[in-house]
Amino acid sequence: MRALVVAKAPVAGRVKTRLGAVIGMDAAARVAAASLLDTLAACRAAFDEWHLALDGDLRGADEEDALRDQLGGWVVHPQRGTTFGERLARAHADAAGPGPTVQVGMDTPQLTAADLREVAASSGRGNAVLGPAPDGGWWVLAVPDPTAAAGLAGVPMSRPDTYARTRDALAAAGQTVRAARVLRDVDTVADADAVADELGGGHFRRAWQAVSR
Repeated sequence: MRALVVAKAPVAGRVKTRLGAVIGMDAAARVAAASLLDTLAACRAAFDEWHLALDGDLRGADEEDALRDQLGGWVVHPQRGTTFGERLARAHADAAGPGPTVQVGMDTPQLTAADLREVAASSGRGNAVLGPAPDGGWWVLAVPDPTAAAGLAGVPMSRPDTYARTRDALAAAGQTVRAARVLRDVDTVADADAVADELGGGHFRRAWQAVSR
């Protein structure tokens, strides 16, 4: 089993700009870096092979040193493609290998290693797993091989129907699509408050407490 994290380098002004419009771009980058650190840690605890498809450069990123330490042993690929759907499909191709790939983003720091293992156990042999988010998107995708993810290139992302369209694309690729549990993405102050309250600790909770005082 392998983890694939698709993320932006947490550089002020490039990540979490919707959140940054409220709390400031530097604070938003700090929160994004914390969320990514928690996500990387959960993936490392769940699996023994790890890939990061990165948009941007970690040089000058918030928490650069901590991120580089956490990425020891990871394979880092640059994101490729024009649309986000294209970048997702190509990230799966770049991380290809035997067995399922479990892909997440950097917006659900509350995910756990147990969540990821459960998703992985449900995938394979023609089964894909897709985890819905309350906004109509999705937070996790597990596919048995990269060909199942190729159809993502044609799926419009960040829309209220993204989950449904992704499910349809997977079904068109011959997959039986199973649903994982719902997790909330952190896109707004309300999202961040809710997720931080759910967590007992971790980088994200500490960062959000610091910037939201």
